[in-house]
Amino acid sequence: MKIAIIHNKDRTGVINKFGMQNKEKYNPKTVRLVAEALEQGGHNVAVIDGNMDVIEQLQDFMPRVMEGERMGMVFNMAYGIQGESRYTHLPAMMEMLGIPYVGSTPSGHALALDKVITKVLMQKSGIPTPGFWVFSKADEDMASVEYPVIVKPKLEAVSYGLRIVDNETDLRDAVKFIIEEFKQQALVEQFIRGREFCVGLLGNNPPEAFPVLEIDLEGDPDAIQSVEDKKKKPREKICPAPISKELADKMVGYTIQAFNALQLRDFSRVDIRMDENENLYLLEINSMASLGRTGAYVNAAAVAGYDYNTLINRILDVAAVRYFAGSTLVDKEADIKGLSPKLPLPTRIRTYISSRKDSIEKTLKEMVNTNTYVRNVDGVNHLASIIKRDLSALGFEHQVYSQIEVGNILFLNNCGGKNYDILLLCHLDNSTTLAKREFFKATEQRIYGTGVWENIGGLAVMITALQALRFVRMLRKMKIGILLTTDDTLQGKISQNLVQNKTRAAKHIIGLKGGGLEGTVVSSRSGAAVYSCSMSMKEKGHAEDVSRAVNILTRILSNWTGMTDEAKGLVVVPTEMNLQSNIMGHFANADILLSIRFSDMDQMNGIDKKIKSSVTAKDRRIIRLQIDGGIRRPPMNKNEAISGLYETIREIGQTLDVRIVEAHRWSSADICFADPDTSMIDGMGPIGTKIKGSEEYILRHSLLERSALLALTLLEIGLEKN
Repeated sequence: MKIAIIHNKDRTGVINKFGMQNKEKYNPKTVRLVAEALEQGGHNVAVIDGNMDVIEQLQDFMPRVMEGERMGMVFNMAYGIQGESRYTHLPAMMEMLGIPYVGSTPSGHALALDKVITKVLMQKSGIPTPGFWVFSKADEDMASVEYPVIVKPKLEAVSYGLRIVDNETDLRDAVKFIIEEFKQQALVEQFIRGREFCVGLLGNNPPEAFPVLEIDLEGDPDAIQSVEDKKKKPREKICPAPISKELADKMVGYTIQAFNALQLRDFSRVDIRMDENENLYLLEINSMASLGRTGAYVNAAAVAGYDYNTLINRILDVAAVRYFAGSTLVDKEADIKGLSPKLPLPTRIRTYISSRKDSIEKTLKEMVNTNTYVRNVDGVNHLASIIKRDLSALGFEHQVYSQIEVGNILFLNNCGGKNYDILLLCHLDNSTTLAKREFFKATEQRIYGTGVWENIGGLAVMITALQALRFVRMLRKMKIGILLTTDDTLQGKISQNLVQNKTRAAKHIIGLKGGGLEGTVVSSRSGAAVYSCSMSMKEKGHAEDVSRAVNILTRILSNWTGMTDEAKGLVVVPTEMNLQSNIMGHFANADILLSIRFSDMDQMNGIDKKIKSSVTAKDRRIIRLQIDGGIRRPPMNKNEAISGLYETIREIGQTLDVRIVEAHRWSSADICFADPDTSMIDGMGPIGTKIKGSEEYILRHSLLERSALLALTLLEIGLEKN
C-alpha cells in the first residue's frame, strides 16, 4: 500500500504567521524509524512535510486511484503548525481530499486537545478527574481555588508550561505566564499528590489496552514529569506497574471509557494520577500518543509483545481495517502480531533504496550540474567518469569508444562476455547550451535541472537499482550490459551501428529515459526523419517572380504538412524556417528544417520519395530547392515480446504500489535501432516532464520508486530460464 507519512518539518511553509504557534513536532529520527518500519512491512512509503504544499505533494505521490488500483493512506504524525486545534488540521484536509488516514477524526482530536472539554466529558461519563478552574485573566477572582494546584495551558500537550503552586500570588503569576506565552486560557487543576501512570490503547471496537505503565517519580508524591524531563532526561518507566490487578483493571476500564467518550480512533494514551489512598484521577487523553522510542506508549507496547516495527504496522493495520474491512485493499498477508523475521526480497530492496535517499540525490545533483551539451566533449566525458566510478565499485568493467566530434561512447558489463540477459540503454549528451542550462534545484516534491528527466534521472535510477541488487547479493547472478551513447542530440548518427550490435546481443533491452507523469513506461516510439531544405530564386528577375517563389515554397510546405495523418502515426512539421525576400532587390531565399515522426517504415519510404521530388519542372524555372537528410531512426513498434515485458513490469509495479501505464512517445530514441522483434521497454527513469525549452523536472519520490521497480524488473527477467 502507498503510505504517506506526514509530519511538520518546515514551519515557515504557511502564507502568514498567524495565531498560536505550535511547539510540538516529531524528531526527524522518529519519523525515519516509522518510515523504515512501514517499508519493512512491505509498503511504498513517502515522507511529506505537512505545510501548505501538502496537497500537491499528495497528488504527486498518490494521485486519484484508477480502477483496480489500491487506495493509499496517510500515516498522520503532523501536530500542526499554528492556530487553534492544530491536531485537527491535517485530518480535516484528508477528509476534504478523500484520503484515508491513521488516527482520530478532526472532532476527536479537537475534544481531546481541549483539556477543559475533556474533563467535562469525563465527568459526564462518571470518570474521576481532578477538580478544576479556568481563567482568562490573571486578575480574576481566585478565592475558590483549593491549593495545591497545577497550572497548564488549556490547549497544549506534552506537559508544556506546567507549574505547581500553593498560593494565590504564585497562581496569578502562573496564569499570567500561560496567557502571555501560549495565547490561551489557563487551566488550574487540583494537584493530586501520589503516583503517576499511563495506559496505551491500540485499535477500535474495542481497543486493546497495553499493560499499565508507571512513571517512576522516585517516591516523591509531589513530583511531576515536565517537558524538560521528557526531552532531556526522561524518567524511568516501570511496566507492568507494580499495582494490584483490581487497580490495573479499573485504570484500563476508565481509559477505554474516556477513549469512547471522546470518540477517538486507532491509538491513544491516557495519563492517570493515583493519590495516597489509591483513588484514581484521569488527567487527560493524548489522541496522538508519541511514537518516540523512549516514550511511554512504545514502552508499554513492547511489554504487550509489539516490537517497534510490529507496533507501527499494527497501527496502520487497525486503521486500514476500519476503512477497508472486507475489501481487497486490506493486506491479507498482514501479520497481526508481527512481521516475518526474514523480510521478502522486494522489501529488503525497497528499504535499502529508501535508506540511500540522500546519497542518490547527491549523485544526481553532481550529474545534473555537469555541463553535458553535446559539443562540450569534456563535460560529457566527465559524466561518464562519474558513472564509471560508481559502477566499477559494483564489479562492472568498461570499454570506451573514442569520438572526436562528440564525447566518448561508454559500454559497461559485469560478465566479460558478448551476450547479455539485459542491456540498459541511455545517453550522456543533451542539446542545451551552457547559457540556457538549468542547474539542480530541489523542492519538497520535485527536482529540476537540465537532463534530470530526459536522461540523468534514469542514470541515477540505474546506479541505485544495481547497488540494491548487489546489497541483496543478486547482481552477479545475471549478465548485464550498459550502453551510454553521446549523440542522442544528433539522432544517433554516430552510434547507430554500435547500438544495433549491442542490442542484438541482449535478450531484453531497457531504456532509461524518463517516465510520464501518469506513471507511464514507453512501449512504442515514433521513427524520426529530418530534412534540411534550402530554397533560392533561380536568378534575379521581375518583382512578380519574388511572389511566385514564395508562393511555390508555401505550396510545397503545405503539401508536406498535409501528409500528416496522426491516426497512422505520421506527423510532418517544419521545426525551423528562415525566409527572406525583397521585391525591390528581386530576391527570395529560405532555409527550412523539416521534422517527421512516423510509425511505418514502408510508408516513410514513400514519404521520403515525395519530399525529394517536391519540385516540378515548372517550379524549377523560378526556384532552386536543395533537400538533404532522410530517415534518422526507425520506429519502435509494440510487438508480442514488448507486451510480455510490459505485463511483467506492470505486475511488479502492483506489488510495489507503483502505478505503471504503457504509452506511445512521439520522440525517437536509441532503442529504436534495436531489432523490431526484441523484448524491450523504454521510459524506466523517474517520472516527470519537460515544461518548456530546457526546463524539466522529476517527482522526487519517483527516484526511489523507479529504482526499486528497475531492480525487481532486472531480477525477474535476468534470472528467467532460457
